[in-house]
Amino acid sequence: MLLTLPTTLQALISTVLWASSPKELEHAPDLPTITFHLRHQHATTADARIIFADVLPSTSLTTNGEATIFSIPTRHGTIPQPPSLAAFNAARLASHRDTTPALDWHDWAGPTPDVSQRSTLLQLAQMAFNTYAPSNTTPTSWYPLLPAWRSSPFGWEPTDDGMRGHVFVASDNKTVVIATKGTSAGWLAGDGGPTVGRDKRNDNLMFSCCCARVGPTWSTVCGCWDGGYRCDTRCVEEALVDEGLFYPIGLNLYNNVSYMYPNANIWLTGHSLGGGLSALMGATFGVPVVAFEAPGEKLASRRLHLPAPPSLEHITHVYHTADPIPMGTCTGVTSLCALGGFALETRCHTGQVVRFDTVSKLGWSVDVRTHGIGFVIEKLLGDEGVWREEDDDDEGEGDGGEGIWRVMRWGWGKKKEGEGGEGEGGKKRRREVPRARPAEEVEGVDGVCTDCYNWEFGEFRNSTRIKG
Repeated sequence: MLLTLPTTLQALISTVLWASSPKELEHAPDLPTITFHLRHQHATTADARIIFADVLPSTSLTTNGEATIFSIPTRHGTIPQPPSLAAFNAARLASHRDTTPALDWHDWAGPTPDVSQRSTLLQLAQMAFNTYAPSNTTPTSWYPLLPAWRSSPFGWEPTDDGMRGHVFVASDNKTVVIATKGTSAGWLAGDGGPTVGRDKRNDNLMFSCCCARVGPTWSTVCGCWDGGYRCDTRCVEEALVDEGLFYPIGLNLYNNVSYMYPNANIWLTGHSLGGGLSALMGATFGVPVVAFEAPGEKLASRRLHLPAPPSLEHITHVYHTADPIPMGTCTGVTSLCALGGFALETRCHTGQVVRFDTVSKLGWSVDVRTHGIGFVIEKLLGDEGVWREEDDDDEGEGDGGEGIWRVMRWGWGKKKEGEGGEGEGGKKRRREVPRARPAEEVEGVDGVCTDCYNWEFGEFRNSTRIKG
């Protein structure tokens, strides 16, 4: 089933969602920062419905007690969006039937996160980090958008595994950030509690080659494995759109927030599973995404038959090379991921990549313990982080792995006067973080990134086979 939204909700808000898309803005060369306040928590009920709890300004729901107000630098961006929800779903359905109708994409223009600045990445990473807070104590009760859905939250207790997170809203209500929690496995993800079943099932469906068939002793999460290294394509595609999985729930979440703030621009962020889910939602709705340390979601996007817009540069993946999960190297029956019950086998991402080459430049060893968002904040993005600024050379621009490494100083600090512009005062421009580059260029060979190359995919019931 491809059209996964509940019928009542879809009928209620489908027109509002697309007719109330963010208004196009004229080009603004110097866009201001946007100040966001934590306004809501979001969670799911046992039957996968979205519910919210309002957060008062005095409430702290973070894992470290810090403020819940963020001022994020922005820049002007242009994002292709489909003409309507109906047209997008029709294109998905047609693709599922092996036809590809043309979509009349239109460009939305407006403020997007400035991913060239450390401050932007740091604050969005903190938003993602705070979704792992175990407490759901709020001064208000949980509520659905429709009274008939009233139920208890599922996912905020340490032993719960429901999809959850925070909703940040700008002071003028014109921009909203939806932050979504990643996997609740403290050793693997982000200090978020014990390993639990629902998160693992979503990880193993979206980021494995075939239903988490890692070895002969593994129990698969769907019945699509056809022996050896063969996998039934249609079967996996159908498994991914089950209404109890996080991608359909994520669509429901986005529609709920769009209904609450019909005139707002929506941004998405998350870490690990939350980052991969955010990227898939961003590809669906054509909105800005900044995802941290997420496994490669390109294969899941293809299996979900998401129509490809002219550009996916509005999706930005941020990760470092010592983390084997986004690099796609935490694989095999003896890997720590497999020992924890996770089949995180994909490495290809959509959109663009900001990749910190911590292995070559900082001498870090590849270690799954570097995957946590708290570690990334402390060691890379925070004020005490060890990543250095570097010259903004044309040569080797991008992931920081191939450029000329000129040491200026440890830490971030502030630029001295005259260092800001290219050619200004005879000094080169410096960059705080690696330049964002197309994912295919960073991760692929000759511009092509391939997942699961040793698997054979096809509709074996019809004796039709598709290699890799």
